[in-house]
Amino acid sequence: MATVTATIGPVMVGVAVAKSQNFSKLSMRNSKISSEMGFISSQLSGIKISTPQFQKISPDAISAPFRPALQPVARRICPFTGKKSNKANLVSHSNHRTIKRQFVNLQYKRIWWEAGKRYVKLRLSTKAIKTIEKNGLDAVAKKAGVDLRKK
Repeated sequence: MATVTATIGPVMVGVAVAKSQNFSKLSMRNSKISSEMGFISSQLSGIKISTPQFQKISPDAISAPFRPALQPVARRICPFTGKKSNKANLVSHSNHRTIKRQFVNLQYKRIWWEAGKRYVKLRLSTKAIKTIEKNGLDAVAKKAGVDLRKK
């Protein structure tokens, strides 16, 4: 067991650190004084060591929006029909089963959007392409709840 002592003004604070499974348990005397000060002054070098539990959080840090570092990868799901991959088993002669994925037949397709007077590039299943040819792009997008202005 190692004992670390530090002085804060006229008061002596002792911290006991055990090298065992209870390493996270620290016993501090006069924790009220150390929490009011917000830092612990080292006895040997005089360096102030700030602790995260006593630091104030700025309001900007709380209200900042979360932005992921990487852009999400395009999923193999058709936005119009909702078709996605299926899980299946490959069964060998010895009846050993290995899992495989049966993916949807997705195609990149550039389709003329009459209401927007422009082409829209979409990744659609072949079933959705046939449905769009039959009913029209606006009707299928409205039924699926897809906003074509963002595409």
